[in-house]
Amino acid sequence: MIPRYTRPEMASIWEPATKFRIWFEIEASACEALADIGVIPAEAAKTIRTRGDAAEFDVAKIDEIEAEVKHDVIAFLTHLAEHVGEDARFVHQGMTSSDVLDTCFNVQLVRATDILLAGMDRLLAALKTRAIEHKDTMCIGRSHGIHAEPTTFGLKLAQAYVEFQRGRQRLELAREEVATCAISGAVGTFANIDPRVESHVAAVLGLKAEPVSTQVIPRDRHAMYFSVLGVIASSFERLATEIRHLQRTEVLEAEEYFSPGQKGSSAMPHKRNPVLTENLTGLARLVRSAVMPALENVSLWHERDISHSSVERGIGPDATVHLDFALHRLAGVIEKLVVYPENMQRNLDQLGGLVHSQRVLLALTQAGTSREDAYSIVQRNAMPVWRGEGNFLELLKADEDVNAALNEAELEALFDLGYHTKHVDTIFARVFS
Repeated sequence: MIPRYTRPEMASIWEPATKFRIWFEIEASACEALADIGVIPAEAAKTIRTRGDAAEFDVAKIDEIEAEVKHDVIAFLTHLAEHVGEDARFVHQGMTSSDVLDTCFNVQLVRATDILLAGMDRLLAALKTRAIEHKDTMCIGRSHGIHAEPTTFGLKLAQAYVEFQRGRQRLELAREEVATCAISGAVGTFANIDPRVESHVAAVLGLKAEPVSTQVIPRDRHAMYFSVLGVIASSFERLATEIRHLQRTEVLEAEEYFSPGQKGSSAMPHKRNPVLTENLTGLARLVRSAVMPALENVSLWHERDISHSSVERGIGPDATVHLDFALHRLAGVIEKLVVYPENMQRNLDQLGGLVHSQRVLLALTQAGTSREDAYSIVQRNAMPVWRGEGNFLELLKADEDVNAALNEAELEALFDLGYHTKHVDTIFARVFS
């Protein structure tokens, strides 16, 4: 995790001290369940809980033990025994390392997801506010980067809103997908531990028992989880890219807020660069980089291997930390986004009315002209305008074939910008009602 792109709340989930505290909760809860069913003494379970709760787990000491024993869970259990005393012999009974590691990893993913959902909520709120603000702010819609037909800036933001709304729903499903617990012992058969222990630990941690764990929780769950993070990353990159295009000097319909004292370039004092959205584009690549390794983790040898372990130690913290940072950065961009309606109008007018070409085409066909002939008539009047050789409406008025089908008043009515926004309220009702 790079501190530059890390929010403390998310980072704390992945700190070793947090991990060891979750490991203890798993072990202590398992002991309490074992005591309830008479496998270990109740007083032993109580001692384990009390002394473990009071313990300050020394990360450096655990690392020191691991350097000798070459096993992270054994190192932790050895350190825990120093705090618990003689009753430590009842800890980890019938369990295997994956029971602790996999259950802990899922707890961390669930907690991380709750933070991500809060970030999504902030972004959605910002998009809704700005979409409603600019519901009727006219701008040009573009296809292939070329002027197409009029739209509104509010519709652009409304589209982003529903895309991230879908992302949030997928994230909720991803949370449910990884919210499972495995306390099933070697090769997942429960041979040395009662399934009731797993049910108890799952309930304590807010998880559900994995139906068949085979000693590890199946990694198709995690593949789905990280794939969802990747899709959300692509969504925030799409919106960031749109803002970057709109901030180009030749367009300048919107731009990132440029704070007092901010500098845009070490060489050129005039620069105001879209640094935040460019940063978001890069962060999207980092989040998506977790997807392929997560998919490859699904294929493990037989009941268990640890080829997935080193991968997840990296992608778990990195993907969630980067996505968390990106969501809040994008929300901040939207909240403070500077919008220039006058430049939007200027760009709308740039092509001398060509944005109304489809309306003219349709009007000619409705007046009895074949579609092929109507297209040819409209296009031959449009091409000179591209070359700066006239105004589209005036050229149409001078065209004999157009005059034969449409009178001057009918032609002028086809150049009404308001025609293109007559259903904006309907779309907004679909999105925000």
